Amino acid sequence: MNNSTPTSRRRFVTSAALLPMLSALPHWVQAGAAGIGADALSLWYDQPAGPWIEALPVGNGRLGTMVFGRPAQERLQFNIDTLHGGGPYVQDNPKFREALPQVRALIDQERWKEANELVSEALMGKPIKQMPFGAAGDLLLDFPGVKAAARYRRSLDLDSAIATTSFIDGSGRHRRETFCSVPDQVTVIRLEIEGDGTIDLDLGYRHPDYQPYGGFGDTKYDKDGVVFVGAPWDHRESLFAEKRPGSLAVRADGSDALLIEGRNVQAFGIPGQLRYALRVQAVGDGRIEASGDRLRVRGARQLTLLVSGETSYVNWQDTSGDPVAAVRQRTAAAARKPFTKLRDDHLKAHRALFRRLHIDLGGHEANARSTDARIKGVPRQPDAALAAMYVQYARYLLLSSSRPGSQPANLQGVWNEVLHPPWEGKYTININTEMNYWPAGPANLGECVEPLLKMVEDLAVTGARTARNSYGARGWVAHHNTDLWRATAPIDGPLWGMWPTGGAWLCTTLWQHYQYNPSPAVLRRLVPLFKGASLFFLDTLVEDPKGRGLVTSPSQSPENNHHTDIALCAGPAMDRQILRDLFDAAIAAQAQLGEDDPAFTAAVRKARTRLPADRIGAQGQLQEWLEDWDASATDQQHRHVSHLYAVYPSEQINVRDTPALAQAARKTLNTRGDESTGWATAWRLALWTRLGDGERAYKVLQGLLGPARTYPNMFDAHPPFQIDGNFGGAAAILEMIVQSWGGEVHLLAALPKAWPAGALHGVRAHGALTLDVDWKEGRLSRLQLRGPALAKVALRYRGQHLELRLNSQGRARVGAADFEHPEVEPKH
Repeated sequence: MNNSTPTSRRRFVTSAALLPMLSALPHWVQAGAAGIGADALSLWYDQPAGPWIEALPVGNGRLGTMVFGRPAQERLQFNIDTLHGGGPYVQDNPKFREALPQVRALIDQERWKEANELVSEALMGKPIKQMPFGAAGDLLLDFPGVKAAARYRRSLDLDSAIATTSFIDGSGRHRRETFCSVPDQVTVIRLEIEGDGTIDLDLGYRHPDYQPYGGFGDTKYDKDGVVFVGAPWDHRESLFAEKRPGSLAVRADGSDALLIEGRNVQAFGIPGQLRYALRVQAVGDGRIEASGDRLRVRGARQLTLLVSGETSYVNWQDTSGDPVAAVRQRTAAAARKPFTKLRDDHLKAHRALFRRLHIDLGGHEANARSTDARIKGVPRQPDAALAAMYVQYARYLLLSSSRPGSQPANLQGVWNEVLHPPWEGKYTININTEMNYWPAGPANLGECVEPLLKMVEDLAVTGARTARNSYGARGWVAHHNTDLWRATAPIDGPLWGMWPTGGAWLCTTLWQHYQYNPSPAVLRRLVPLFKGASLFFLDTLVEDPKGRGLVTSPSQSPENNHHTDIALCAGPAMDRQILRDLFDAAIAAQAQLGEDDPAFTAAVRKARTRLPADRIGAQGQLQEWLEDWDASATDQQHRHVSHLYAVYPSEQINVRDTPALAQAARKTLNTRGDESTGWATAWRLALWTRLGDGERAYKVLQGLLGPARTYPNMFDAHPPFQIDGNFGGAAAILEMIVQSWGGEVHLLAALPKAWPAGALHGVRAHGALTLDVDWKEGRLSRLQLRGPALAKVALRYRGQHLELRLNSQGRARVGAADFEHPEVEPKH
């Protein structure tokens, strides 16, 4: 079922009486009203958002706001990155350590049901769930004077990070801009009118409902996806339809501001221990009055609303902050600045990161169609420009949901409508959190990784407690999920949570970040993290009873069953692959920092050599487990392709060095199929790309861009919404053009025929290299490189290898002719 199209929707009817007004309005009004001038960096629509998955996101890492663009009653839905349920808690099961040897013995004896039962009773965390990422509620902006609307346009310009709504009614031309400022830490809503009319506004707050897989307003989720009814243009929702919690207070805060104070929810038996505050302050030329729980404006021609949100969260063990003081300070400081200064400072901060990369895949004629129409048209109407915008949209989402000082991007970035979202909206670290950061390096957004690094530093503390209490081990461990409170115990149940390698995968993700952005300061932070993660496995790896080496036990291949309702196993392929990368990174990081620990290095090297190698099964597939269980696994098209980690994001299996294993990976991918959930489709896309099959990758990409996996606002559809598919898909598109692995930069490695000409400027490669790549007729036409002065660079293009050195300014220029007489790739 296509869940991205409303079952009913009322379009605007242009009133003939309004048309003569057009000629008297400014040129930007006429162009916008006519629906022309849309460029490759704008999402745009000719109707307001009905459900949440049509609203447009703005954010600054800490704050997230969804803009619906409704003329008569605008809905602005807010999130604060630290507004999660519960409070500091310890989840480790006290029975874990005593039961662990028995669990391992049951696994060795393949007594699966007994092992499952014991893991469920003695190893799972208490509580068995982690804390949800909650919504901060809505501001509803009621415009009593707006009675009709024509020439409507709603857009999100990625280059400016501004969401704009414009329309005409009987009083003039309305223009509303919304952006979330990094410098001022406020969401800014600017309202203007051209014509004889004025802006009249009644503003109030609405608290979100508590509904697992549910929303309020006009969005209703279920476990299979999204079901909704679109809202008419003049849709008005009640401010007080829901029962407000007793802890919520909404009141005037001075003559021009409204203050909302509340508490977070309890969850799974953990009491809510956070306070939160939102403050909205109005600045304008009309009459502004805050009274009771409403903010009223009358007779304004220009009005700016400044909204700040904060919680009492200080860190994972401290909730003593003062959110009210913080929001008062931020809104008051922003109110002292002219709107033009707020806007200019926002643009400068945003563009400093966003404008680093340019991508052009052609197909610009499609930009004249609304974004929702373009998504509906895929794959019937190939849309190269939509693929390019998908990359830029993902970059926009990453820098809007993960900035230094914020929390990392979670399952939904920083945007969520309800108090208890699907999968709690937390950090799933058996793929999803790592996928969020796949594009950070190549897309030239290294700064956005800082929150992830800070979270891993926290996990090294809480994970050391779990390692010690549960395993009797040194170092630190994290399983398949974590949350705001940095919980590290296994959760959910033995079919999903008994996987000890989540922290190790986070480490290899950070090592990839370092490869793209080498920094001594970052390296100093990575070394203790890698060492601690490695020490845990040095202490917990066990001998395989069949003599095949050292294995993790208990573990699983996330989240796949090798027998009916059984995921538990020892030494799955993914664990072995991740540990090879972790051990290599731990050794390399220490060596680069000049802090080699000979005893530790020797132990790591020895353990690495004893990890079982990847295996090819009887079907010619890459084995997911040590045993050849793939053919009997209960789900041959399982969403996870965990054992292909070695292909991507790792590089252990590749077409250059391990062709037999690469062929086995292709066999596995063919069996799994191209269609899956949103993030899993993105992973399949990345894998086919890394295997050099541009045409197969392009086929998978069409499935990702179409309405089954992309919502009208371009959010990824699991379904429901998960942001990881946006990030994974963008990383894969970039890899179709430039790849960085095996000590080489691979050019046009998986370029599909559908993109015969294009440009990718500002893409990053390992070693702090930045590339500008242009191609025509499917062939490289120009390459410019920037990087460290005199750095050596190895390039590969169409099977040919070229080595060069950057000049003293760190520059080089390469043409296709330079590859005419290089070293030729050896045959395997």
